[in-house]
Amino acid sequence: MHSKRKPSITISRTDHDRLLGLATAMENRDPVLAETMISELERARVVEDAALPDTVVRMGSTLTYTADDGEPQTVSLVYPGEADIAQGRVSVTTPVGTALIGLSVNQTIDWTARDGRVHRLKVINISKSGSDGQS
Repeated sequence: MHSKRKPSITISRTDHDRLLGLATAMENRDPVLAETMISELERARVVEDAALPDTVVRMGSTLTYTADDGEPQTVSLVYPGEADIAQGRVSVTTPVGTALIGLSVNQTIDWTARDGRVHRLKVINISKSGSDGQS
């Protein structure tokens, strides 16, 4: 294990509650990912939905990031049922999706891919924040 500190993350109360339920539901099927998601949620600063800045990745956000200083990629962060990698919709239950939630523009985080390799990603910008149509 490396001891690099993870960046601080902020998550809206609605996303936090929904993601905690999702992670708990995944514990038997994918215990490693569930534990990773739960540990991210536990370290997050939780704020009321309206208080979450537009510069923070939330569920439904469309954002651009770079991985390992590579080409910028633009994706939307979605729940598993909405995921479609061909459409650029990345599930929050993937290692990269879990790494992205709660990050702010210009923050970097190291994350471990399913093959065990460690990657670093950096959020470049957030073009729109989703609210899943909930108001």
